[in-house]
Parts: sequence; structure tokens; C-alpha cells
Amino acid sequence: MSDPAINDINICIATENGSGSASANNILFKSIFKMGIPCSAKNLFPSNIQGLPTWYQVRASGRGYLGRKDVIDVMVIFNETTAHEDVDKVRPGGLVIYDDSKPLPRELIRDSLKYLGVPAWNLVKDNVKVTQLRAKQRNIVYVGAIAQLFGIPLDILKDVLADTFGDKPAVIDSNYLCIQLGYDHMESSGATQELGRLVAVPEGNKDTIMTEGNTAAALGAIFGGVTVVAWYPITPSSSLVEEIIARIGKFRTDNNDKHRFAIVQAEDELASVSMVIGAGFCGARAMTSTSGPGLSLMQEGIGLAYFTEVPSVFFIVQRGGPSTGLPTRTQQADITLMHQGSHGDTRHLVLIPHDNPSVFELSWKAFDYAERFQCPVFVMMDLDLGMNMGISAPLAYPDQPFDRGKVLSREQLEAQGGTFKRYLDIDGDGIPQRTIPGTDHPAAAYFARGSGHDVDASYTEDNQVYKALLDRLRKKYETARDFVPRPLIANGAGNGDGVISFGSSYTPTCEALDRLREEARPLDHLLLRALPVNGEVQQFLADHERIFLVEQNRDGQMAQILRDDFPRYAARIHPVLIYDGLPVTAGEIVNLIKGGN
Repeated sequence: MSDPAINDINICIATENGSGSASANNILFKSIFKMGIPCSAKNLFPSNIQGLPTWYQVRASGRGYLGRKDVIDVMVIFNETTAHEDVDKVRPGGLVIYDDSKPLPRELIRDSLKYLGVPAWNLVKDNVKVTQLRAKQRNIVYVGAIAQLFGIPLDILKDVLADTFGDKPAVIDSNYLCIQLGYDHMESSGATQELGRLVAVPEGNKDTIMTEGNTAAALGAIFGGVTVVAWYPITPSSSLVEEIIARIGKFRTDNNDKHRFAIVQAEDELASVSMVIGAGFCGARAMTSTSGPGLSLMQEGIGLAYFTEVPSVFFIVQRGGPSTGLPTRTQQADITLMHQGSHGDTRHLVLIPHDNPSVFELSWKAFDYAERFQCPVFVMMDLDLGMNMGISAPLAYPDQPFDRGKVLSREQLEAQGGTFKRYLDIDGDGIPQRTIPGTDHPAAAYFARGSGHDVDASYTEDNQVYKALLDRLRKKYETARDFVPRPLIANGAGNGDGVISFGSSYTPTCEALDRLREEARPLDHLLLRALPVNGEVQQFLADHERIFLVEQNRDGQMAQILRDDFPRYAARIHPVLIYDGLPVTAGEIVNLIKGGN
């Protein structure tokens, strides 16, 4: 190649789960980030015990594309059990790096690929003293090999080691030795590659952070005022609450070091949702975090919160289903379960972040929406967004006070003549007034019940009262259309076609639209950020003859929601469905849109 690509490379590392590769992979990713190069990481790990195969993809993209790349340029084979399939995933002209402490089997040789060996195990065995750590340091050697081949400076690698193991100088020195061994071997052997180079970008990644969506969500919940968290661990949502546990004490501890929060790991999801409802009824900002199987178990509790109008927030980090499905893979197949959760007629507010800043923003806003509309609010995420490391702009500090909605104080009750009807819609928006238990006024008390009730919160089975209650709850949902986050629309000077994306599909969709534009097929793009949708979505449907709706499920769940909302435009909506459990790529979107001709 006469003109090697600069800062455009996708490296996949195949290892065994539990072999210590996670540290090596993070060091590689963070080093590329420190060079100022836009980059992203996708961790594909098994749901079972140690020893099963795992893959880690690091993408560097000078153009800022952060979705999973369509092709693998470099494959690091450090797992013999998957070597055959790993080699077959590398694009023609790609590079295979392997541990040549023993010969590579002939059946792994492909004429279209280049192979470079590094005797990782022998180098560690001969140069690193025996410790408990040594068995895992073979993986660090490939970091050094990659660094030499593609131009990652050793001083940056050393800085990352210091950042990672700052209080463990012996670990830093030992790992740096392994990096140096891999680096020196490639240099002394004269190994070369023609795929491209990683070149530091001056001021690159300035004012940029690196984090996971679950961490951004945890911070958003804390800044949103959460004081009660009830949960049951489940992949891939567990780290969200673990991050809250690690950080909330800094913000919810009084001058006497007394905690002003409660975090309860319940015995199951049924108990956790019940605790959230109880806390919400008492006036706390309360939440839970779960994934598909846990959401299924919470359905009856969700219906109770909806019918009794108790503010509550649900963080749903989706994974592959149904049943146990693919616990460590990503999907967007619980949309209907959130939007229409529980039995009976229900419609719920769903907030849909697409990157780390929006995860943070919509996480703190979820508590405002829950209290304003007195209802369950869902923050819809997925494994790709929640658990994969990404770079983004800094998280914006909340710029407004809490919105607690129509909460009546003692003085407000007195000002309206001492009367209070809990479920009376006084201003036509479907949202009643509420009080917090313990409010010092004789009119403040009421019972919340999951059975039929009238405006006074008294039990009734009167058919007209029940119908009026259901109608008011629907009116509240309709009111929310003008309050939930608006979609973001990019005019691509299209030819009558448009694309709608949401969640983690947004990033690869943007890359796909760039490719289509370069092929003289520009398309307008709408990013959906919430349910219910508003008039801007309806107008987008009206303005385009065909709308390609990108979603990660088999049945086109979001497409069906939009068709139900806007039946007039139902035939215009063409689902682009990707549901193999892997993060979406731009190439998949391009191919499916072209196939829709």
C-alpha cells in the first residue's frame, strides 16, 4: 500500500475469559485515546464461567466513527479453541498476530492474510519472575507488539499503566516489562505491516471523557436526586447500581456522616419494584435497574405504579432474549414491554438516550418526569450503550431545579380551602394533585389502591368512574407528548426518503448515512429520543415517502408503535431489523436500506 491509512484501524483480540486480557485490552484502548485519536471499544464476553472465549474490538477512526466496524483489520489470536473462526473473520489483506511460542497450525493459514508471530509465553517465561500475576501477563505482550507495529509511543503506554495501577509500582514495572518485550521483539525481527499507522492528533480528544453508559446513568440518577434504590443484580444492568453505591455517599451524607439514602439488594425483582413503589408513594425519588427477565417479573408492580400514579424510575439495560436468551449480548427487544408494561390498558413514558451525555441527561430528567406526570418512567438502554467503553463530550451539569410536579404543601392545601381530591384533574392535563405522607394538614391523607377508585381515592367499581379514570390516565400520556425530549432532525437534502434511529443504533446510522451520501443517496435523519412521540415525528413521516426505521429486534417493535400512533403513514415505515446480539454496524444498515429498494 503506497499510502497507508492514518488512524483508521479495527483490532480484534481473541482470548479466554478470565485470562487477564481485560487489563491488557483497556491499556491498549486508553493509549489510543491518549494519542488524541477518536476510538471506541466493544467487549464481547461469555455469559458462563471462566475459560470461555471472549473478544474485544478496539476501533480507531480519524473521522470519528465510534460504532462497531464492519470488518476486522487485525486479529490477535491468543485463544486456540476459537482460532479457526477467528482467522475467518479477518478481511482479505488483514493481519493476524499470534503467539508463536509454538508453531501455528497449517490449517489456519490463509493466502489472503499476513501473519506475524510474537513468542509471548516464552518471553514472559524467560524474563518475568514467577508471581501470581505472571500467568496473566502473556496478554500484555501483545499490547507491546501492536504498539510497535502501529506507532503507539511507549511513553503513552507507561502513562496509562501509571493511571491504571497508580498505587502499585511493582505491577506497573512488571507490566511495562512485558510491553517492552513485545515491542522489542517486533522491532528486532523487522516485522512490518501495510494496513496503516496510528498518529497522535494534537489537541485530539481535548475536553473529551471516556466512560460507560451505566456509569453515566448512575451519575445522572444521583444528580437527579435519587435517595432510594431497590434492585436485584442482573447482567447487563448490575454495574449501574454498583456505580451508584460507589459514588452516592459523597452526595447523600450529612455533616454527622449519616447516610441520607437507602440502597437495598432485594431478594428478587418483585420485591425490588414493590420497594420502589413504596418509597415513591412516600415522596422519595426512587428507582430500580434491571434487564429483560427482571422487567418481566416487575410487570404487576409496574401496573400498580401506573394505576395508583406513583412516581418511579426504571433503568432497563436490554440484552438478548427471550427467556435467558443471550445475557451478555445487546438488543432492543423490550420496547413494547416498557411502553405497554403490565396487564390492562397502559402507556408509559420511555426516555431513549443514544450516547453518554444523553444517558446522563435523561437519567436525571427521568425523576422530574416521574414526579411531574406521577407515573413510571423508563430509561431505555442496552448492553452496547451500558457496558461498552466510549468517548464523548463531558457530562453537562443539570441546569434546573428539581421538578416535583403538583405536590401540595400544608400552605397550599389551606389556600385552596382545605380541600384535596387525590385523583381529580383540576386543569385538564390529566395530572392530579398529590401530597406526601406526613403533610401537616387533615385533608392531606389518602389511600392509594390498585383496585377501582374515584377522585377521592375511595374504592369503587362504578363503570363510568372506572372509564373516566382510564381516559384521564390516557390524557396524561397525551399531555406528555409536548414535554418529553424532542427528536433531533438532520436534513440531508434527501430524495424523499428518511431514516429514523434511536438508542445505540444512532452512531452506526450516522456513519451509514455518510456512506450513502458519498454514493449520491442523501437521506434525512430523525433521532427518536422518547415515547410518546410528538408532532415533529408525525411531520417527518408526512414529509417522506419512505422511512427506514433502524431497530435491534426481530419484530419491528418501534415501527409498530409508530404505525399505531400514525396509521395514515403506516405503509411508509420500513423496518431495518438487526438482531443477532452484536452491536450494529454501518455496513449492515447500508445493505438493508439498499435492499429496501
